[in-house]
Amino acid sequence: MHKIGVISDTHGLLRPEVVKVLQGCELILHGGDLGSGEIMGALEQIAPVYAVRGNNDDWLDGEKAYFLPEILSIELYGVSFFMIHNKKMIPKDTAVFDVIIYGHSHKYEEKYIDGQLWLNPGSCGPRRFTLPVTIALLEIAEDGSFQVKRVDLENHKASTSRTKTLNPHSDIRRMIELVVKDTEKGIAVNKIAERRGISLELTEQICRLYLTHPGVDADGIMRKMGM
Repeated sequence: MHKIGVISDTHGLLRPEVVKVLQGCELILHGGDLGSGEIMGALEQIAPVYAVRGNNDDWLDGEKAYFLPEILSIELYGVSFFMIHNKKMIPKDTAVFDVIIYGHSHKYEEKYIDGQLWLNPGSCGPRRFTLPVTIALLEIAEDGSFQVKRVDLENHKASTSRTKTLNPHSDIRRMIELVVKDTEKGIAVNKIAERRGISLELTEQICRLYLTHPGVDADGIMRKMGM
């Protein structure tokens, strides 16, 4: 089962609860209006990102490394995607795609038209009026079938533990790499723990091993932790 995070309209704000929900995703799809290159960089620390240009992404003009197309068509794990920011700009010849992803309205929308999924994950950036703060998680099976789940970030924040349990080897290694990057940026240990959704004790252990053993990598830290 492949897990993809689908988000849109961050407008320069990447909430800690968004980062937490996206942990474990293999890819992130962004429907536009990122707001800054810092958002793209932060998302790329979690997983590879495919994004389209929103109407408020003028900041991209001077940042060639983060040039985004207005439309994007890709195939992932046997499923074909068409991405654009504004639903009103979707062309008529998109019937060949399995999933249409868009944003702009800040309103979550999930509907099937002739077997094709049309998905707006809503906005997970600054709140617009009283609209909910949402993203979507898309799970794709090996046979190409898929299912989508709406995540209300306020409900998620209220009903889930602040500590994430890590079991798979690959998840632990990835988490260590992210903690190391945050440490190199000078972020406080308690902030790293909150940002990455892991316990303060585990965060302190990773930071201590990294700082006291210059040049050690994630695999080396895991060995010293007995993993």
